[in-house]
Amino acid sequence: MSASAANNVPTDVRAALKHAMARLRAAQVPSATLAAELLLMHTLGRDRAWLYTHPEASLDAVAAEKFFSLVARRAAGEPTQYLTGKQEFWGLEFQVTPAVLIPRPETEHVVEVALERLGARGIKIDMSTGGPTPPLRIADVGTGSGCLAVALAHELPHSEVFATDISSAALEIARRNAARHGVADRIHFVQANLLGGLLCSPLDTRHSPLAFDLIVSNPPYVARDEASTLAREVREHEPDAALFGGPTGIELYARLIEQSGALLGARGIFVVELGYNLAGAVREIVSRDPHWSNITITNDLAGIPRVLAAERA
Repeated sequence: MSASAANNVPTDVRAALKHAMARLRAAQVPSATLAAELLLMHTLGRDRAWLYTHPEASLDAVAAEKFFSLVARRAAGEPTQYLTGKQEFWGLEFQVTPAVLIPRPETEHVVEVALERLGARGIKIDMSTGGPTPPLRIADVGTGSGCLAVALAHELPHSEVFATDISSAALEIARRNAARHGVADRIHFVQANLLGGLLCSPLDTRHSPLAFDLIVSNPPYVARDEASTLAREVREHEPDAALFGGPTGIELYARLIEQSGALLGARGIFVVELGYNLAGAVREIVSRDPHWSNITITNDLAGIPRVLAAERA
C-alpha cells in the first residue's frame, strides 16, 4: 500500500495539490502554492496548464507516493530546486544539485549590466562596416551551475568563456549545463580559486594571458556570523563554499578585483554581484586603484545595490 493511500490522501490532481499546499503552508514554506505545483509538475512530467485543465485526473499509486514524498522533503526544508533538479535563469533551464548555489533572479542583473557595458562590442556584426566584431574573451569566476557563463555564451556567439570554480563537483554540473544549451565548445572549465589558475599560465596558444574583455562574478559574500539570518533552506542545504565570503563577507572582493585588474585588457569590463550592504566597501576597494574608471552601481528591482561595474583603463 502506498504512503498516500495509507494516510487516506486524495489522489486526483485537484485534491493532491490542495493537500500539498496545506501541508507546506503548515510548515511555513515560502511560496507554498508554487512549490506544490512545481513538485507535481515534476512528478507527472506535465506543465502548469495541464494541471489546471485536468483537475480530476487521477494519480496512480507510484506517482502519488513520489509526489507526497517530495512534499514531505520540501516541508522539512529541502529547496524545491534541488528536489526537481532544475532552475530557470535568463530564460534557460539549468540543472542544479546541492553541489551548486541555486541561481537567483537578482543575478540576472549581472548579465544585463555586462551586456549594456559591452555595448557594440557585444554585437557579432559591426554595424558600421558589416564585418565581424572582434571575438570576445570572458571569464566567469566561481561559476557554480554555470548560469552566468552559459547565459553570456548564449547571448554572445562570438565569445570564448573561461569558467572557474574551486569545486570539481560544481564544474561537472556547469559542464552539463553548457552542453545542454549548445555552448560547451566555447566554454573552458578551470578548477581554480578565483582567477588564480588563469594568472599562473597561458590559457591557450591563441591568446595572450592578459587579454580578457569581460570578467563577471557572483562571489561568496555572506558574512560567516550572519549564517543564522539565512533562510533554513539556504543555510542547511546550499554549499557553504558558495555562500560565505569570510567573517565580514567582503574578504574575497579585494583579491577578485586585484586579479581581474591584472587579466583585463584595455577597456576591459569587470562586473560583480554585491552582497547586502557591501556596495560602499566594494566601491572603495575599486576606487583605490586609479586604473579603474567608469565605476557604477546598479540596483535590483527591490532597490538594493546589486551589481558593481568598472572599466579598466
